[in-house]
Amino acid sequence: MRHRARPFAILAFAALPLAAQPARPALRGADALLASLDRATPRWVGVEQQIWGFAEVGYQEVKSSALQQAEATAAGFRLTVGVAGEPTAFIAEWGSGKPVIAIIGEFDALPGLSQAASPDKSPVVPGAPGHGCGHHLLGTGSLAAAVAVKEWMIANNVKGTLRYIAAPAEEGGSGKVYMVREGVFKDVDVAVSWHPSDANAVTGQSSQANISGKFRFFGVASHAAGAPERGRSALDAVEVMDVMTNFLREHVPDGTRIHYIITSGGAAPNVVPDFAEVYYLARHNDMRIVKDVWERITNAAKGAALGTGTTFDLQLVSSVYNLLIVDTLARVMQGHLARVGGVPYTAEERAFGEGIQKSYPNSIVPIAEAAKVAPLKLGGSQMGSTDVGDVSWTVPTVQLEAATWVPGTSAHSWQAVAAGGMTIGAKGMMVAAKTMALTAAELFTNAQLIAAARAEFEQKRGPGFTWSTVLGTQKPALDYRKPASRGN
Repeated sequence: MRHRARPFAILAFAALPLAAQPARPALRGADALLASLDRATPRWVGVEQQIWGFAEVGYQEVKSSALQQAEATAAGFRLTVGVAGEPTAFIAEWGSGKPVIAIIGEFDALPGLSQAASPDKSPVVPGAPGHGCGHHLLGTGSLAAAVAVKEWMIANNVKGTLRYIAAPAEEGGSGKVYMVREGVFKDVDVAVSWHPSDANAVTGQSSQANISGKFRFFGVASHAAGAPERGRSALDAVEVMDVMTNFLREHVPDGTRIHYIITSGGAAPNVVPDFAEVYYLARHNDMRIVKDVWERITNAAKGAALGTGTTFDLQLVSSVYNLLIVDTLARVMQGHLARVGGVPYTAEERAFGEGIQKSYPNSIVPIAEAAKVAPLKLGGSQMGSTDVGDVSWTVPTVQLEAATWVPGTSAHSWQAVAAGGMTIGAKGMMVAAKTMALTAAELFTNAQLIAAARAEFEQKRGPGFTWSTVLGTQKPALDYRKPASRGN
C-alpha cells in the first residue's frame, strides 16, 4: 500500500502536538435544521424500511441505489451515476465552490442474515441476505442529513458544495477504495460519516487494515473409488492450505485476525473435485503486518498446490486502510452528538430489547445505555475494518456511531437485523442524521475549523505520504458475492 512516512503509529497520535482548537461561533439556524429532520423523519423511515426489505449484497444493490437516487433527485441534487466503475455507486451534489463537504452513505446487506423485525430468531427467507450491519440505516441517515443541510444552506444563504457520496459494497468489496483511486474525494475538504452500533459515540479510535481474496484450486477429476490415483483433489489443496494457515496463527503479531470460508468444495463425494475455492481475510491495525501475513497465507496456498499436484490462482477482492482519526473534528462532532442525545426506549421498545438480550446468555449491558452518549475516547485501535479508512487517509474524515441496535448486540447478527427493521433502528438513524447535519453545517460556516483539521490531518499522515492500494489497477470485483465458479 503506502509506507513513505510512519502512517501506522496509531498509539502515538494522542502525543502529537496539535494546534489550539479554532474559535467556534454559535451555529445559526441549528434549531431549524434539527426541526426539519424531525418533520422529515416519516419520509426517511419509509426509505430505510424499503432498503431493509431489499437486502441487496455488495455491488448488487440495484433497487436500493435506484431508490436513493430518486430521493436525491426529488430533493434537487445533481446526480452522477456509476462512478469508479461501480454501477450502483453515485454522487448527489448541490451548490458550488468551496468548501466541499461530503456526507458518505452505504446500502449493502450481508449474506445469510435474513431476519424479521422480531426479538426471536425468525428468518424471512432462510439463507437470504439481511442488513446485519445496518447499512439501510447508514445510507438513508446520511442522505437525510444531506437533504437537511441543503435546505439549511438555502435558508441561511450559505455558499459551498455539498455532496452525498453513495458507496456500494463496504462489506468486503472495497467500494470506497476504488472511489478514492478514481479521484472522487480529491477536492473534498472534509468527509462526514457514521455507522450503526449499539451505542452512541464519536469514533475516536482507529480500525483494522485488511486484505482479502479468493484462492481457487484446480485439480483433476476422477472416480473416487475406481481410479483415485488418477485424480488430483482441489479440495485436498484447500484443506491443506487451511491447516497450514491455522498453524500460522501461533506465529503472527498480537492483534492479527485471519478468517476464511470454503466457498466451493466439490459436487459429489464419489468424484475427486477438480475445483475448490477458499475465501480469506487477514486483518491488523498496521498494514505492513497485514501485507506480511497475506504473503505467508499465499505461500501456504503455493505449498498446498505443490503438495497435492494442483494449481491455483488468486483473485484479490478487497483491501482497506485503518482509520486515521482527526481529533479536531472528533471533538466538534462530540459536541453536536451531546446536543442531539441518545435513543430513549418506549415501553414497547424496551420489551423488544429485553427479548433480544435473552438471546445473548451473558448479556450484561443495561438497555438504558442506548439513551446515553459515550464520552469521547481518543487514541488506540478497535477491531473491525471499513473502507472509510481509505477515505480518511485521503481527506480529513469524521464519523460517529448511533444506537440502532439493542445494547450488547453484535454487528453481523440476526439480532442487529431485527432491531434495524423496527423503531429502535429508525431512532438511532435520526440521531446520526442530526449529528452529521450539525457537523456539516458548522464546517460550511467555520473556515478556521477546516484549516485546523487539515493541519492535524497532514501532521498525522507525515511528510511525503502518498496513498496507494494493493488492489492496484484492477477493476472492482463486482461478482465477489456471487456463488463460486471457475470463472468469477
